[in-house]
Amino acid sequence: MPRSRRRRRTALWSAATALAVSVAGLAAAAPAAAADVNNVRNAGFESGLSNWTCSANSGTTVNSPVHSGSSALRGTPAGQDNAQCVQSVAVKPNSRYTLSAWVQGGYSYLGVTGSGTTDVSTWTPDSASWKQLTTSFTTGASTTSVTVYTHGWYGQAAYYADDVSLFGPDGGGTGGGGGGNPTVPAAPSGLNVTGTTSSSVSLAWSGVSGATGYNVYRNGTKVTGVTGTSATVSGLTASTSYGFQVTATNAAGESGKSATVTGTTAGTGGGSGGGGGGSVAKHAVTGYWQNFNNGARVQKISDVPAAYDIIAVAFADATGTPGAVTFNLDSAGLGGYTVDQFKADIRAKQAAGKKVIISIGGQNGTVSVSDSGSAANFANSVYSLMQTYGFDGVDIDLENGLNATYMTQALRSLSGKAGSSLVITMAPQTIDMQSTSNSYFQTALNIKDILTVVNMQYYNSGSMLGCDGKVYSQGSVDFLTALACIQLEGGLSPAQVGLGLPASTSGAGSGYVSPTVVNNALDCLARGTNCGSFRPSRTYPALRGAMTWSTNWDASAGNAWSNSVGAHVHALP
Repeated sequence: MPRSRRRRRTALWSAATALAVSVAGLAAAAPAAAADVNNVRNAGFESGLSNWTCSANSGTTVNSPVHSGSSALRGTPAGQDNAQCVQSVAVKPNSRYTLSAWVQGGYSYLGVTGSGTTDVSTWTPDSASWKQLTTSFTTGASTTSVTVYTHGWYGQAAYYADDVSLFGPDGGGTGGGGGGNPTVPAAPSGLNVTGTTSSSVSLAWSGVSGATGYNVYRNGTKVTGVTGTSATVSGLTASTSYGFQVTATNAAGESGKSATVTGTTAGTGGGSGGGGGGSVAKHAVTGYWQNFNNGARVQKISDVPAAYDIIAVAFADATGTPGAVTFNLDSAGLGGYTVDQFKADIRAKQAAGKKVIISIGGQNGTVSVSDSGSAANFANSVYSLMQTYGFDGVDIDLENGLNATYMTQALRSLSGKAGSSLVITMAPQTIDMQSTSNSYFQTALNIKDILTVVNMQYYNSGSMLGCDGKVYSQGSVDFLTALACIQLEGGLSPAQVGLGLPASTSGAGSGYVSPTVVNNALDCLARGTNCGSFRPSRTYPALRGAMTWSTNWDASAGNAWSNSVGAHVHALP
């Protein structure tokens, strides 16, 4: 959320290439047989652009930077061209393949079409160093060739690609295009339990060089595969101990198992994890309350209309201790509002059935939770604020990135302290929820059993990909519904999905829509009515509701947003 009226940077992100990631996430790379080969020809671009075709003469080979060898691909987007370079690769039917490439520079995308099953893709934002992209797929019963592609994004910097590989059965296309076969990765280390509930155990471990995925074993049996370095194993029995191990995988095979750690689930009496917000309204309206004066109407907590079920106090501030936060009421900026009045107003809202939480981050927030120590500091400091001011929970609005492993650890630790009544909300930007592999989405899924709601910000954004693979422009019913569909079909429950919009044109640099558009989107998702061109495959009557930045800008506009959207949310089925 913006701390002022200053326009936040508009992110221009991928459309077509994010489809498979948005809908299905990235599957862990399956171990490959010893006879698997790299079927890509001229995979390291050592023979120039031989075997590759680039759109609009956008590709060339360069000698620096390179990942290996003496050459790499440089793709330069221009105008309406995204610098796509493709190669037709021979494959075998009904076979598993792992696609990867090393990329650097501007936004970079890697994918495959013509698989005969589900085409896949993956991407990364701009990167100053080489980064490996990896995904995998299975060919169809009659598939004998696929098209491998890389590309950048419109108006963005040039990207570099090197050492492209499509490992799997030899398709007979005389691939073997350089870079060499990968070796089986080492076994992971550092496996530890980061949190428990009565039915789940959360794990984290150190990354392994060359690994493209990890398998998690419970008492010797594989239970899940992931691409990151954390996982939550659910469906467990309360008050029971389990042994867990992890292996690393890539196209060459699977490592040995890590050392075993024991995780013991909590009892059913509560207090050690779970909750999901206790008595939050079934259909809830969230509003951010500004602890500063930026030209919007200054408010006390008592001034916030009753239409708001969750009031997020914006914002806590970072301290000199990594991960720790504090809160300082801006009494001078808020007309002499005292701490005692503030605390009393919070208690009055809670007596009226509302929740008041502390928001962490915002546009300028720089709270970093990147290791176990900072995770503990985060949990301890937020819990201290809850005890001091009476907050019901926490909102995660870190717009400068977060670490899924350690934010998960921090929130589970906080849940263990606060118990089942803890309210946890999140306010990611649109790009943060385009893919289940993104850190925000991973964090939400990791804490699904204790998460209250994700209110994605449908503003200050460029055009985005919907769950149907089409591109939708900000500011329409379709933009709201087709992007919400990604979360709804990507693993979150409908009760954990809310629509975040500005309360007025002053509340954000772009993306304001009238309350009518918000209400139509809510109807489309919950009832299947008032949709635009996008119509979800099913309805989600349990949809949590909507959020706005901010209660202050809403008040400046006569509370038009909360009067209309609030009533509509509370009337959902």
